[in-house]
Amino acid sequence: MVSTKVDLNSSRVARVQDLDELAAILFPGNRNHQKLFLIIFVKLKWADNQFLPALEPIAAKHGFSRRALETVRAKMRRLGIIDHVSRFNKRYGYREGWVFSRRFERGLARFAQRVASLRADRRPGRDRKDRDCILYV
Repeated sequence: MVSTKVDLNSSRVARVQDLDELAAILFPGNRNHQKLFLIIFVKLKWADNQFLPALEPIAAKHGFSRRALETVRAKMRRLGIIDHVSRFNKRYGYREGWVFSRRFERGLARFAQRVASLRADRRPGRDRKDRDCILYV
């Protein structure tokens, strides 16, 4: 059985060169979700000011169900790849729609920095905390 969980293993991430490979990592085991992700990503990338007023017409045009759209949109939003802009946002001219988000990029960068700092933390007393973590897991 194919897993549907995002697998960010280091060797797989290092091999990513194109959007289709990114789609396979973010939406494993479901080609329809991968295709819809690619369509949304590319349409948003090439839209004026990288702003799309709605995603429904895009999914309908390419023959995807509303359920598939909601699944892909929700996962993209939860991961921090896209964000919804409300009509009260002055920056986007008080228009409602979808834009790229930087949360995914910043989150991965913060995670990498955190792992590096935890690995390098050799202050006195830290060894006791580390041992406690092992004992209580």
